[in-house]
Amino acid sequence: MEGKRIVEIMVGIFILLGALSLLLLALKVSGLREYSPRNTFTVMAMFDDIGDLKVRAPVKVAGVKIGEVSAVNLDSKTFRAVVVMLIDKNSKLPIDSSASIFSASLLGSNYVAITPGFSDEIIEDGGEITETHPAIILENLIGQAVFTSEKK
Repeated sequence: MEGKRIVEIMVGIFILLGALSLLLLALKVSGLREYSPRNTFTVMAMFDDIGDLKVRAPVKVAGVKIGEVSAVNLDSKTFRAVVVMLIDKNSKLPIDSSASIFSASLLGSNYVAITPGFSDEIIEDGGEITETHPAIILENLIGQAVFTSEKK
């Protein structure tokens, strides 16, 4: 009986460690703690069209992830999309940088790509990127191509 009890305890510990490992893996894959507010600063940008951009979408410079989208809102006066981004404090973005929205692939999700400018002045916490380029919507391009081909 003593040996059977030890085996049952060992199996229980093994199952508990497996469940804990799955929980840690799920948290790591979800990226919930990737960018904490104390290691980031906030930057805002306004776009005419953001396509399918979502909260927690990556923000990249030269293909390297430097942050994520923390909020997407609509400005009630200009009817433009306001995108708030959390940027890693180690990333020093020039104040004349521009932001664009790209698709990761044809079926992939959107992300914000920042093209650094040449100014020596950097964007501070709460700053804004004023030069933006809207998302290119594939459906609109196809519609325009079909419409122009029907005209000819």
